Amino acid sequence: MHIIGVIIIGFVVGLIARALMPGKEISGFILTSLLGIGGAVVGQYTGQALGYYTPEQPTGFFMSVIGAMLILLLFHVFRKDSNA
Repeated sequence: MHIIGVIIIGFVVGLIARALMPGKEISGFILTSLLGIGGAVVGQYTGQALGYYTPEQPTGFFMSVIGAMLILLLFHVFRKDSNA
C-alpha cells in the first residue's frame, strides 16, 4: 500500500511542477509520476542535508515540487541540446 501512496503523491508533485514550469510539456502519467518521485527524492535529501526541515515536517512536499521543477528544467536543457 505504501508504494501506491508514493506513486500518487509523485504524480501530484509532477503535475504541480509541470503546471509551474513555462512551456509546452507532452508527457503521460508514467513520466509525470517519475518526475514527481524523482523530485521528491532530490528535494527531500537536499532539504534535510541543508538542515531546513526534518522528515516529519510538511515542508518536504514543497521541496519535492522544487526538486521536480529542477529535474524538469534539466530535462528541458538537455533535450534542447540533443535536438540541435
